[in-house]
Amino acid sequence: MQRITHGIVAALDPDVPEEERTGRIDAAVAPLAENPELRQRLLDIRRSYEQLLDEVSSDELVAAGYSRDATERARATVESFRQFIEDNRNEITALQILYSRPQSQRLTYREVKELANAIGRPPRSWTPDTLWRAYEALDAARVYGSGHRILTDLVQLVRFALEQEDELVPFPEIVHERYDAWLLQQENAGRVLTAEQLAWLERIRDTIAASLGITRDDLMGPGFAERGGLGKAYELFGDELEPLLDELTRELVA
Repeated sequence: MQRITHGIVAALDPDVPEEERTGRIDAAVAPLAENPELRQRLLDIRRSYEQLLDEVSSDELVAAGYSRDATERARATVESFRQFIEDNRNEITALQILYSRPQSQRLTYREVKELANAIGRPPRSWTPDTLWRAYEALDAARVYGSGHRILTDLVQLVRFALEQEDELVPFPEIVHERYDAWLLQQENAGRVLTAEQLAWLERIRDTIAASLGITRDDLMGPGFAERGGLGKAYELFGDELEPLLDELTRELVA
């Protein structure tokens, strides 16, 4: 596309003779003229971004409150999700791990991503957001959290669908609660943490909430590099750093 654009721009040069200008345009658009599949693909992409705006008609409220159709759609989604889990419990690693109680191994971000890709394919095309809204429509009293859901919320969605959890709570909130309990344990054990150490621990907590774990390599990436990176982490926690990362991952993701 960039070559086509440059070719057309060059052809519009007013100093170029008319005959040569026509030849340049023909050469520039040849990739489109000779490729009907590409032309159709470009049209499909354009349509996906088109939005018809009605600036004449005014909106009219038809109904408010309970919608039987919306509730039935939500129920169908929830039932289909539960059936999907049952049908794929031996095929998708994340489901194998979440199905076992206690978990047979530690769940990883890659495995949850694999699950997200599986449920996101047609005809289901589910996302954590759509599944969360379906549960909320059916049982709002037991569903918490508003706004955009993140990938690790799939962990809670599966646990709730399997009735391993009584309430559907965002995964980051679960991690925060477990982190607060862990901090209390440290305090009761007589461990004193500085303000700078606590700031780092909170960043580590948030990384675990979003990624289901943390490693030394993560401490050299965004969120940590600007704070001094791995070197600063060793300065703050010394030889306890790596055991601490393992402990927090184990305690917060359990």
